[in-house]
Amino acid sequence: MKRAAFIGRWQPFHKGHEWLIRTKLTKETPVLIMVRDIEPDEYNPYTTEETVNMITAAFAGEDVIVQIIPDIESINWGRGVGYETNEHKPPEDIKRISATDIRSRVESGDESWKDFVNEKVAIWLEAYYG
Repeated sequence: MKRAAFIGRWQPFHKGHEWLIRTKLTKETPVLIMVRDIEPDEYNPYTTEETVNMITAAFAGEDVIVQIIPDIESINWGRGVGYETNEHKPPEDIKRISATDIRSRVESGDESWKDFVNEKVAIWLEAYYG
């Protein structure tokens, strides 16, 4: 079975990311979410495993596989590779969501960060920061 593939850091997984994934799920296309295996740092505070757990919680019970991949330098393809490449242009309210802003709000105690993440991700993040 073919799946729509998405690659990212997802730090944290937010409603903009979810909108993107749902562009395929709403068309009943199975999804593969690939999490780049990166070392945590100031801009990527969650381990790869924590990120996988966060995304898995967001899509529990849906046709989504979450998988760790090595960090990548680029995405490349040749001719006639048997799949499409698609760009999805989000609406402005989704386009403005920033993982950096979410992390900043969480760290400062500003509860409005919850407006920008899936309810299941909010529960996961609250437990993480517990």
